[in-house]
Amino acid sequence: MLTDPISDLLVRLKNGAQRRHETVSVPASKLKRGILEILKREGYIDGIEDDSREGHPTFTVRLRYVGDGKPMITGLERISKPGRRVYVDSTKIAKVRNGIGMSILSTSKGIMTDQESRKNHIGGEVLCAIW
Repeated sequence: MLTDPISDLLVRLKNGAQRRHETVSVPASKLKRGILEILKREGYIDGIEDDSREGHPTFTVRLRYVGDGKPMITGLERISKPGRRVYVDSTKIAKVRNGIGMSILSTSKGIMTDQESRKNHIGGEVLCAIW
């Protein structure tokens, strides 16, 4: 049984990128789809495909590499955890690596990046940071 599915997603992406895998399989959920759509839109992954493994819905994530095989995802950090939720106001959203990375937030208007959240003046739960 999985207690933190978002951490599982992040670890699978990080490990797949470190091992230079072309694709990574992840159990499906609406929240994970929202996170993966943001990663695709921001250029951290190449694509997401719906799949099924042993009767359970999954996502097949195509990882992205640049140059001589260097992964786009160099670091991931889970901010808000099941034991300690982290909520921020739109004016207090911290920049990740001085703007090089991004945070992903769960807001009342859906899943969005830190930049979108600042622009729309919406705070929320900081799910993770990626760079």
